[in-house]
Amino acid sequence: MLYKNNQTTLMKQALDFLLSNKDIALATVGHNGRPMIRAFQIMKVDGHTLYFATSPHKAIWQELQANPAIELLALKGNISVRVGGDALFDVTDALQEEIYDTNPVLQRLYADYHELTYFRMEIDHLDYYDLSPMPPILRHYDKADGQYVDLDTFRK
Repeated sequence: MLYKNNQTTLMKQALDFLLSNKDIALATVGHNGRPMIRAFQIMKVDGHTLYFATSPHKAIWQELQANPAIELLALKGNISVRVGGDALFDVTDALQEEIYDTNPVLQRLYADYHELTYFRMEIDHLDYYDLSPMPPILRHYDKADGQYVDLDTFRK
């Protein structure tokens, strides 16, 4: 089933979940071509764009340079949000400084925002799962068509 009238509400629900659950599992493609999953944190959410920061000396940075495909998973209770897209490396200096200044974790680990490297991901696809109701809510968003599609075969 396609949700035409409440697309904005459904995306907002997923983005609000990501805003309140910034600790995530982030998957990249490792140098050996195999998936690499690590604990990570969303630093900023702006519209359909998620922002991240890391050290340029970490393996993740080299992995993203070689293959920018990423996927993340946020999970709390019976709700999970999975998001995929490509890392983009065009975060402005002003936005880098803002991200650093508003994230105490970064300030605790690094003396200056220039010690970090930043990337963003525009949401290409998103899956929202809520296993609390019966039947569960399972929806998929794809940027290509801009629509949420109900994936739950129990709903008609």
